[in-house]
Amino acid sequence: MKVSIIKYNSGNVQSVLFALERIGINAIITNNVDELKTSDKIIFPGVGEASSAMSYLKENGLDNVILNLKQPVLGICLGMQLMCNYSEEGKINCLGIFDNQIKLFPSNNAIKVPQIGWNTIYDLKTNLYTGFKEDEYMYFVHSYYAEIGKSTVAKTTHGLEYSSSLQKDNFYGVQFHPEKSGTLGQALIENFIKL
Repeated sequence: MKVSIIKYNSGNVQSVLFALERIGINAIITNNVDELKTSDKIIFPGVGEASSAMSYLKENGLDNVILNLKQPVLGICLGMQLMCNYSEEGKINCLGIFDNQIKLFPSNNAIKVPQIGWNTIYDLKTNLYTGFKEDEYMYFVHSYYAEIGKSTVAKTTHGLEYSSSLQKDNFYGVQFHPEKSGTLGQALIENFIKL
């Protein structure tokens, strides 16, 4: 099986690579169009800022490549957010795969921004979560969130309820970091590889 991690200027790619190695998958990190098109599974990770990441994708033609992928694609954190419609971070139109808006958490004293640490996921609705129970804990690091919408397949509450996971057709997204979420995060990566 050929698994590719999309290489662009917003990466937590090493930790994703190690997570895949732990389950016996030797993935490649690439921005090569032909490599991506011929992969069985694609992971679109990301840590960083939305507008500069979108600029890089467009300048390198990766935006159109991602939109036209037919195999399972997993967006992680910023990767998931870039698959949404619009982000308040840099006020930018994103890939538009998911019809969700990305908003900044309200800065009030009730919640900490960014959300850093463990939080629960619930209302689980896709085969990414085969074998999961409701209210399992995953590890989050983010200041922006995806609103609830028709592609929402898991929810989390941090001051307000938001989409911690999205799915539409062959595109999947998680706001949390499965590669930093222990055995359950590893189980999610395994479920993705088995899709």
